[in-house]
Amino acid sequence: MPEFRRILLDGAAVQVTVEGDELLAADGRRVKTEEAHHLPPVVPSKVIAVHLNHRSRVEEFQIGLPDTPTYFHKPTSALNSHRGAVVRPDGCKWLNYEGEVAIVIGRTARNIAPADAAEYIAGYTVANDFGLHDFRDTDAGSMLRVKGSDTLCPLGPGLVTDWDYRGKRLRTYVNGEVVQEGSTDEMTWDMHYLVADIARTITLYPGDVLLSGTPAGSRPVRPGDVVEVEAEGLGRLTNHVVTGPTPVRTDVGAQPTESEEVLSTALGGDWEFRGIRPPKR
Repeated sequence: MPEFRRILLDGAAVQVTVEGDELLAADGRRVKTEEAHHLPPVVPSKVIAVHLNHRSRVEEFQIGLPDTPTYFHKPTSALNSHRGAVVRPDGCKWLNYEGEVAIVIGRTARNIAPADAAEYIAGYTVANDFGLHDFRDTDAGSMLRVKGSDTLCPLGPGLVTDWDYRGKRLRTYVNGEVVQEGSTDEMTWDMHYLVADIARTITLYPGDVLLSGTPAGSRPVRPGDVVEVEAEGLGRLTNHVVTGPTPVRTDVGAQPTESEEVLSTALGGDWEFRGIRPPKR
């Protein structure tokens, strides 16, 4: 399966192809994969993510799904790359990983049928849909700061074409330990459905990204942690968590909170009534 990456080469953003342990530019320049400065593999006009899709995640929260998917938006300023630093702002505690597969649009799509959606998909890449749940109490409706803060959308390492999404394993690692494991077969709505659903009213352009949902097991990480997401056939996306250089300003806007809703979401909702912490023993 062909794999394309974007790297910084001699000061310019260059698309390269993967050849073994090297990356090859169109003009013949080569660089070792491990030495390359990676960029996000695509330049989208928008990033759209489905709220819940994997059955294990729904069961973890002990809730039911609606009849059709719901979505939120991650601004392009949240984009990050393979080996990029993910920033947990100073003053925040509840930064969660969410390993996912990202759909990349290849042709302008508007009002298409699910059966035709594959023709509009350029390929797939790995994503980590990080969430800053400290802002969940104020942004639960939009998820803007929760999911859209700077650096919270790593993509990569590359864009893989001709990848069949069916029956593929998805794993997330923190410091080398498996913390999430699932399969694309547990998705309630498949990749083609998601593309066609969004394209009914929102035009999708080449490079646009749709995040397809995460399995159970999303939990908080902290500065110093290394988080990797591996999707079978797409590679492994690696990032590390750092503390932001400045604290969240206190003279404007809502402040980070640590309510029961924040804690239950960050810690997986793994008690009988989400948002109500069981008594300490």
